[in-house]
Amino acid sequence: MKNWMADRRLILGILISHLLLFFTFEDKTVFWYIFTASMLILISYSIIHEEIDDKASTLSFLSIGILSGIGLFGLFWLGSFLIDLLDLPLSRQIARLYSRFSPEILWHYLVLVLILAPGEEIFWRGFIQKRLGRYLGTRIGILLSVLLYASVHIYSGQFILVLAAMIAGTAWSILYAWKKSLPLVIVSHIVFDLLLFVFFPLH
Repeated sequence: MKNWMADRRLILGILISHLLLFFTFEDKTVFWYIFTASMLILISYSIIHEEIDDKASTLSFLSIGILSGIGLFGLFWLGSFLIDLLDLPLSRQIARLYSRFSPEILWHYLVLVLILAPGEEIFWRGFIQKRLGRYLGTRIGILLSVLLYASVHIYSGQFILVLAAMIAGTAWSILYAWKKSLPLVIVSHIVFDLLLFVFFPLH
């Protein structure tokens, strides 16, 4: 087992992601501008230092990507339903998240689909998880990459977003480890985001 802490590109990438996401969540009035710029930086960093995996056929990554995105949204819908049914305080956090960070105008939706969803997968799965897996093996690589993915969402100040990142991150990390296809997890992420923010918002 090699020492992943000695991989300076990996450690620098993690530090950069925390710095960028800290500023992203700092001011909601410029959230969409900073998040878009941050993700473009992380995409560039990833593709400079790591090759993009695409080992699934077009039919496979489209079908599995779409179905997994729908299934993950179904899990979130069920969780939201139970939270409302049990009248848990988390329902207020969900409402706050939508009011603060939901896309509102056309360019928000465009960057969500074209930059943010693909960018998160390119960086967190295609760079962070891939490198961790190289040093620590698949299972530990998935676990640690999910924890790191969730950790940058702490800056939102909302526990429910950290929890959501852990659940979704686990699903996408397993898919990536299984199929070794970034297009697949990107499609899954886009489908999930469209259902969550456009077609069936959970608030």
